[in-house]
Amino acid sequence: MKLTLTLNGVRCTDEVQADTTLFTYLREKGCLSVKCGCETSNCGLCTVWLDEKPVLSCSVPALRADGKKVTTLEGLQDEAAEFGAYLADEGAEQCGYCSPGFIMNVLAMSRELTHPTEQEIQEYLAGNLCRCSGYQGQLRAIRKFLAAKGGCV
Repeated sequence: MKLTLTLNGVRCTDEVQADTTLFTYLREKGCLSVKCGCETSNCGLCTVWLDEKPVLSCSVPALRADGKKVTTLEGLQDEAAEFGAYLADEGAEQCGYCSPGFIMNVLAMSRELTHPTEQEIQEYLAGNLCRCSGYQGQLRAIRKFLAAKGGCV
Protein backbone atom coordinates (compact mmCIF):
# COMPACT_ATOMS: atom_id res chain seq x y z
CA MET A 1 0.00 0.00 0.00
CA LYS A 2 1.20 3.52 -0.72
CA LEU A 3 2.19 5.71 2.23
CA THR A 4 2.92 9.41 1.85
CA LEU A 5 3.98 11.49 4.83
CA THR A 6 6.30 14.28 5.87
CA LEU A 7 9.17 12.90 7.94
CA ASN A 8 11.24 15.51 9.76
CA GLY A 9 10.32 18.06 7.12
CA VAL A 10 10.93 15.80 4.10
CA ARG A 11 8.08 14.43 2.00
CA CYS A 12 8.31 10.63 1.66
CA THR A 13 6.28 8.21 -0.44
CA ASP A 14 6.83 4.47 -0.01
CA GLU A 15 5.11 1.15 -0.45
CA VAL A 16 4.43 -0.55 2.89
CA GLN A 17 2.64 -3.67 4.01
CA ALA A 18 -0.69 -3.14 5.75
CA ASP A 19 0.69 -4.53 9.01
CA THR A 20 3.88 -2.41 9.09
CA THR A 21 4.17 -0.40 12.28
CA LEU A 22 5.27 3.19 12.25
CA PHE A 23 8.25 2.09 14.36
CA THR A 24 9.41 -0.37 11.69
CA TYR A 25 8.88 2.15 8.91
CA LEU A 26 10.86 4.85 10.73
CA ARG A 27 13.76 2.52 11.49
CA GLU A 28 13.85 1.48 7.83
CA LYS A 29 13.99 5.19 6.90
CA GLY A 30 17.09 5.59 9.07
CA CYS A 31 15.53 7.12 12.17
CA LEU A 32 17.70 5.23 14.61
CA SER A 33 16.69 7.36 17.60
CA VAL A 34 13.37 5.50 17.58
CA LYS A 35 13.88 2.46 19.76
CA CYS A 36 11.70 -0.43 20.85
CA GLY A 37 12.11 -1.64 24.38
CA CYS A 38 8.95 -3.59 25.10
CA GLU A 39 6.75 -4.13 22.02
CA THR A 40 3.74 -3.67 24.32
CA SER A 41 3.34 0.13 24.31
CA ASN A 42 4.53 0.41 27.90
CA CYS A 43 8.04 1.86 27.89
CA GLY A 44 7.91 5.06 25.81
CA LEU A 45 11.18 4.41 23.99
CA CYS A 46 9.48 4.51 20.58
CA THR A 47 7.83 7.91 21.12
CA VAL A 48 7.58 10.14 18.05
CA TRP A 49 5.28 13.00 17.14
CA LEU A 50 2.39 12.46 14.77
CA ASP A 51 1.07 15.88 13.79
CA GLU A 52 2.88 17.37 16.80
CA LYS A 53 1.36 14.92 19.34
CA PRO A 54 3.44 12.18 20.98
CA VAL A 55 2.52 8.63 19.99
CA LEU A 56 4.04 5.22 20.64
CA SER A 57 5.24 4.23 17.19
CA CYS A 58 5.39 0.51 18.05
CA SER A 59 1.60 0.44 18.32
CA VAL A 60 0.66 2.78 15.45
CA PRO A 61 0.16 1.28 11.99
CA ALA A 62 2.39 3.14 9.52
CA LEU A 63 -0.59 3.75 7.27
CA ARG A 64 -2.24 5.80 10.01
CA ALA A 65 0.47 8.40 9.33
CA ASP A 66 -0.57 8.77 5.69
CA GLY A 67 -0.83 12.44 4.80
CA LYS A 68 0.52 13.49 8.20
CA LYS A 69 3.65 14.99 9.67
CA VAL A 70 5.95 12.67 11.63
CA THR A 71 8.76 14.07 13.76
CA THR A 72 11.52 12.03 15.37
CA LEU A 73 14.44 13.14 17.50
CA GLU A 74 16.44 13.49 14.28
CA GLY A 75 14.11 16.34 13.34
CA LEU A 76 14.58 18.16 16.65
CA GLN A 77 18.34 18.09 17.05
CA ASP A 78 18.83 21.59 18.44
CA GLU A 79 16.01 21.35 20.99
CA ALA A 80 17.02 17.81 21.91
CA ALA A 81 20.63 18.87 22.48
CA GLU A 82 19.50 21.76 24.63
CA PHE A 83 17.40 19.56 26.92
CA GLY A 84 20.00 16.78 26.76
CA ALA A 85 22.50 19.18 28.33
CA TYR A 86 20.14 19.61 31.28
CA LEU A 87 19.92 15.82 31.62
CA ALA A 88 23.70 15.51 31.54
CA ASP A 89 24.15 18.30 34.09
CA GLU A 90 21.90 16.39 36.49
CA GLY A 91 23.60 13.04 35.81
CA ALA A 92 20.26 11.78 34.52
CA GLU A 93 21.28 10.47 31.10
CA GLN A 94 22.75 7.24 32.47
CA CYS A 95 22.99 4.69 29.63
CA GLY A 96 20.92 6.91 27.30
CA TYR A 97 18.80 4.14 25.81
CA CYS A 98 15.53 5.68 27.00
CA SER A 99 16.62 9.26 26.32
CA PRO A 100 15.21 9.73 22.78
CA GLY A 101 11.65 8.79 23.71
CA PHE A 102 11.90 10.65 27.00
CA ILE A 103 13.19 13.80 25.29
CA MET A 104 10.42 13.62 22.67
CA ASN A 105 7.84 13.59 25.47
CA VAL A 106 9.49 16.38 27.46
CA LEU A 107 9.64 18.60 24.38
CA ALA A 108 6.00 17.83 23.57
CA MET A 109 5.02 18.59 27.16
CA SER A 110 6.91 21.88 27.10
CA ARG A 111 4.84 22.90 24.08
CA GLU A 112 1.52 21.64 25.39
CA LEU A 113 1.48 22.60 29.07
CA THR A 114 1.98 26.10 30.41
CA HIS A 115 3.58 26.17 33.85
CA PRO A 116 2.94 22.47 34.62
CA THR A 117 2.81 21.38 38.22
CA GLU A 118 5.01 18.60 39.55
CA GLN A 119 2.04 16.24 39.36
CA GLU A 120 1.27 17.23 35.77
CA ILE A 121 4.89 16.56 34.78
CA GLN A 122 4.84 13.15 36.42
CA GLU A 123 1.49 12.26 34.81
CA TYR A 124 2.64 13.42 31.36
CA LEU A 125 5.78 11.31 31.58
CA ALA A 126 4.28 8.29 33.36
CA GLY A 127 4.76 6.03 30.32
CA ASN A 128 8.51 6.63 30.05
CA LEU A 129 10.47 3.89 31.72
CA CYS A 130 14.13 4.20 32.67
CA ARG A 131 15.95 1.25 34.17
CA CYS A 132 19.05 3.22 35.18
CA SER A 133 17.78 6.18 37.16
CA GLY A 134 15.50 6.89 40.05
CA TYR A 135 13.83 9.63 37.98
CA GLN A 136 14.86 12.38 40.43
CA GLY A 137 17.68 13.61 38.21
CA GLN A 138 15.35 13.62 35.24
CA LEU A 139 12.75 15.63 37.17
CA ARG A 140 15.39 18.15 38.26
CA ALA A 141 16.51 18.50 34.63
CA ILE A 142 12.91 19.04 33.49
CA ARG A 143 12.26 21.69 36.14
CA LYS A 144 15.45 23.57 35.24
CA PHE A 145 14.73 23.30 31.50
CA LEU A 146 11.19 24.60 31.93
CA ALA A 147 12.36 27.41 34.20
CA ALA A 148 14.91 28.47 31.58
CA LYS A 149 12.15 28.42 28.95
CA GLY A 150 9.85 30.51 31.13
CA GLY A 151 7.56 27.60 32.03
CA CYS A 152 8.45 27.45 35.72
CA VAL A 153 7.07 24.70 37.92
